[in-house]
Amino acid sequence: MFADQAKINVKAGDGGNGVVAFRREKFVPRGGPAGGNGGRGGDVFLVASPHLNTLFPFTRKVHFKATRGAHGSGSNKHGASGNDLDIEVAPGTLVTDADSGEYLGELLNPGDRLLVAQGGRGGRGNAAFRSAINQAPHMAEKGEPGEERWLQLELKLIADIGIIGVPNAGKSTLLSVVTRAKPKIADYPFTTLEPNLGVAIVDYQDIVLADIPGLIEGAHSGAGLGLQFLRHIERTRLVIHLLNGISPDPLGDFEVINQELELFKPHLADTPQIVVVNKMDIPEVRERWPELRDSLAAMGVEPMSISAITGENVQELLRLAAKMLGELPPPPQEARPPIHVPVDEEYFEIEQADDGWVVHGKRIERIAAMTNWEYYEAIMRFQRILEALGISEALEDAGVREGDTVFIGDTALTWSYDPFAD
Repeated sequence: MFADQAKINVKAGDGGNGVVAFRREKFVPRGGPAGGNGGRGGDVFLVASPHLNTLFPFTRKVHFKATRGAHGSGSNKHGASGNDLDIEVAPGTLVTDADSGEYLGELLNPGDRLLVAQGGRGGRGNAAFRSAINQAPHMAEKGEPGEERWLQLELKLIADIGIIGVPNAGKSTLLSVVTRAKPKIADYPFTTLEPNLGVAIVDYQDIVLADIPGLIEGAHSGAGLGLQFLRHIERTRLVIHLLNGISPDPLGDFEVINQELELFKPHLADTPQIVVVNKMDIPEVRERWPELRDSLAAMGVEPMSISAITGENVQELLRLAAKMLGELPPPPQEARPPIHVPVDEEYFEIEQADDGWVVHGKRIERIAAMTNWEYYEAIMRFQRILEALGISEALEDAGVREGDTVFIGDTALTWSYDPFAD
């Protein structure tokens, strides 16, 4: 089964928790803080694998999770970092954030790696909070939650040559003849319901070919199978445009397909083409060949004639394709970099909800998630951070009242001007 789109959920590992601990050794009556930090959570990477050419594995498994960092322990022992998770995808995969549509990157070459979810930082143990003022802190942080997101994966096949044409033009037959590909072939339109890849060897040169199904008039807007598969021709450097010799109007078919390419992506109209009239084994086609050749020549096209069934002129076609590929510029080796918009971590927003107040902000949400609410000192530290960032004042200006619920990330707090009053 061919699959060229998938939606998956990735979750990086949470950071391990820091701990509160003190030295308890003989002859050390006042042992200082000795709580270790938690380990970093594992990252999630997508990795281009040469062994894959579809996104089919993601039809069976959708959720992927890296391991969390280990918790710290006493004697200043830090927790181990979580293991990174590598998810293999086919070369040619484009990755976007499924919710925002943000472009995250492309994996074009085998071995390419893309970080898609970053592991959380380990929480600090109480040894990290020791200061001249507080020699024995009774507080530690929880680990930072790892990033979680839904990804949209879109595969655009990486082939040297794309074979295009109307349904039943013989694209799959030609591919099967020149390569070891075994596409489904039958004499009716839309036999091919998925792109097929094959490798041809021409004078010791490997050429990757792909037949692109489903191109009819209106393909660019979703007619037939066109919109589903037109993306696979975007990265080809050369096109073999196969005309069905027994079609009632091969020239009309030629114009329609070219128009669909231009309407889908204007630059595709500039992709070099080899125009080929197929099915020369049929007497009717052989008789009309001179007329087709002259009509195409009048349009500025020098066509070839072949029979994919008998192999007539097929090797000549491959040699011409190999020659043209050698004269074309090499394909780009690097994916376009994502555009990262710097995030102001200090920025926050406050909105009133039916059940309280919601504070949005990257830094304050991270701090809330890492605060261990079991420790008095941790709660007081969080309150000082709210005041330093201006959030307390902003909430008061917005109208927060004693007893209101304030939501910061997944944390729900009760607003109080004296939270420890009896």
